[in-house]
Amino acid sequence: MSDSGANLSSMKISQDIRREHGGSRAGIEEGMAQKSKEFVAAGNRVYLPLAD
Repeated sequence: MSDSGANLSSMKISQDIRREHGGSRAGIEEGMAQKSKEFVAAGNRVYLPLAD
């Protein structure tokens, strides 16, 4: 993934967190903690294999 692709992905994650958890600091921190747990559950891998 190019740098711009990674940047767009992180921007989308941030936007999704704000939309789902509100724009408050506590909401954003809660959303980031949730995304972190999802990342760990997916095997701590940035690039996942393509689905068949």
